[in-house]
Amino acid sequence: MLVLLMQPGFACLEIGLVRAKNTINVAMKNIADFCLAVMLFWLAGYGLMFGASEIGLFGTSAFLFDPGAGSKPVAQEIAFFFFQVAFCGAATTIVSGAVAERMSFRGYFMIAGLVSVLIYPLFGHWAWGGLNLAQAGWLEALGFVDFAGSTVVHSIGGWVALAAIIVIGPRHGRFGENGRPIEPHNPSTAILGIFLLWIGWFGFNGGSELALNGNVPVILLNTMLAGVSGSLAVLGYTWLREGRPAAVPAATGAISGLVAITASAHATTGPSAILIGAIGGLVGIGGAWLLARLKIDDVVNAVPSHLFAGIWGTLAVALLGDLERLGTGLDRLDQLGVQALGVVCAGLVSFGIAWPLLLLVNRFLPLRVSRAHEDVGLNTSEHGASTSLVDLVSAMEVHRKTGDFSRPVHVEPFTEAGEIASQYNLVLGKFSNEVAGHERTSSRLREALTQAELANSSKSQFLANMSHELRTPLNAIIGFSDIIRTEMFGPMQNDRYRDYADDINSASQHLLSLINDILDLSKIEANKFDLIDTEVDLTEIAQSCQRMLSSNARDSKVDLLIRVQPDLPILRADERAVSQIMLNLLTNGIKFTPENGTVSLTIEVEADGRIAATVRDTGIGISKANINRAFEPFTQIASDSLIYSAEGTGLGLPLTAALTKLHDASLVIKSDEGVGTIITVRFPLSRVIHPQVRLSA
Repeated sequence: MLVLLMQPGFACLEIGLVRAKNTINVAMKNIADFCLAVMLFWLAGYGLMFGASEIGLFGTSAFLFDPGAGSKPVAQEIAFFFFQVAFCGAATTIVSGAVAERMSFRGYFMIAGLVSVLIYPLFGHWAWGGLNLAQAGWLEALGFVDFAGSTVVHSIGGWVALAAIIVIGPRHGRFGENGRPIEPHNPSTAILGIFLLWIGWFGFNGGSELALNGNVPVILLNTMLAGVSGSLAVLGYTWLREGRPAAVPAATGAISGLVAITASAHATTGPSAILIGAIGGLVGIGGAWLLARLKIDDVVNAVPSHLFAGIWGTLAVALLGDLERLGTGLDRLDQLGVQALGVVCAGLVSFGIAWPLLLLVNRFLPLRVSRAHEDVGLNTSEHGASTSLVDLVSAMEVHRKTGDFSRPVHVEPFTEAGEIASQYNLVLGKFSNEVAGHERTSSRLREALTQAELANSSKSQFLANMSHELRTPLNAIIGFSDIIRTEMFGPMQNDRYRDYADDINSASQHLLSLINDILDLSKIEANKFDLIDTEVDLTEIAQSCQRMLSSNARDSKVDLLIRVQPDLPILRADERAVSQIMLNLLTNGIKFTPENGTVSLTIEVEADGRIAATVRDTGIGISKANINRAFEPFTQIASDSLIYSAEGTGLGLPLTAALTKLHDASLVIKSDEGVGTIITVRFPLSRVIHPQVRLSA
């Protein structure tokens, strides 16, 4: 009865790990395969496995099992049959979870019959035929030990599952260009199923002693320790790797640990059981990773947990088992050879029969449901059943595909899905009202946008014309004031005239710079500013900035520091624009840094290969609330009763940001009031020309 408890365990595990639209299907497969396994095992499987042996290859009696026909007492014979038929059901059910969500019910029904009437009994006779007879199967006679079925039950089921999922292929959306892991709909139910399996395992392993004697408590203890260590090993691994404990893998780690100990639970110590279980858990999670890499889709990781962990557990009999308790008379190396032979033979008889047979059947009778049936879910397509949640999801999917949200979804009363549907309909109503309002607003905005575009075009044209008209006389004023300042035509009679000439020249230079900035910003906004990319030496630009601004810094009593990394790569950029960026940032830094402060420019290559230019100052800083405003043209920002200099136009940072963006570079600003400001411009890797690239070009 404990072993039969594993059937609802398998059912809960699979129901929890599939999507809601397939839960009824996997539940139906679980009950159907058990019923079929019992019937076929009674008809022929039991006789093939435990009947009178034909040279250790297969049984030839006890078909249509009749407890009165044997030499043993009736009650003992029935108890043995009852126990073994539960094992057959477990081996058969392993396949169900692996092929879930895309195998047809009739295809799975055929596989369940193949396992229960041929593959499982045939190999079972080789390994366990002597359990009910004096004559042992040929593997058993060689000394092969598989106490409760790491290979006989779990690996056999795992091999058939592997053959089936290779033949039918992965679920749609699992792999490929946009492939992703498919989320289970209820992991909590899956973990409940694992606990049911675990409880059933005590009957699975403990009952395999075939007597209630002093060995049973040791077997139960080893079973418990292996399951615990398998779960803890996977829990620790996922925690270290992902930074958080993963629920389902940690739970399935217990399954892998239990599978691994099943072959040697009667002949090992507690510490060895812990080691076998822990390695089994890691083998299981490693096997899941391998299948994903190979694009083999196992919905519940049945193959890693039952096949891979089963192989390890079978080999562990020789590696960690008590040789005296095994009673085969073999040393460890010979025992390992026999165990490995059993593993290979299990693969040959199970995969070797299942894979070609399924390939053949699949050519004439497709084992997989159609794409449309897979999309709608096997609950509906295979059984005509559905759930309110699936219906709701389907209705929402129609809304998504058609974009028509005018019709509400059906509300199934007194269900959780109905509550969700009610809330969804409220959202639909709100959404429809909002859409109608937005349509009206959008119509007005489109009209306003057209007018704004016309106004912006007129503004750009006006600024371009005005800039051209103003630059000519300003250049003349600058030239004439230079002539007067240098006294080209003779000395001035009054020194104040020289001061006036200096003021005229300075004001004209400032006005010309302002006009140029306005024109550049206007061109950028109108998408008419074309970069002229050349090979730019940032070291030369930095030195040029230092020469141009050193007197300005000296007059402001500010230290100007320039640091450039040696052997700096060449930058592919617009040289004038890059110079403007550096000058604007340094000028702002000098302007807003009090006396005895420091302004520095550092240019270096960062770890990822990008070039970063960082300007730091110990100035008055900007409050976090005003940082965004600093990038608005013509904006003056007050801070602690200090207002940015009247000479400032408010165009320096906006123009710098615009020129930076044109180069696909980033600009990051960090500022604290009263402490200073740090502005970093990072040029993308695509604009960095490394020396070896330049030489090859």
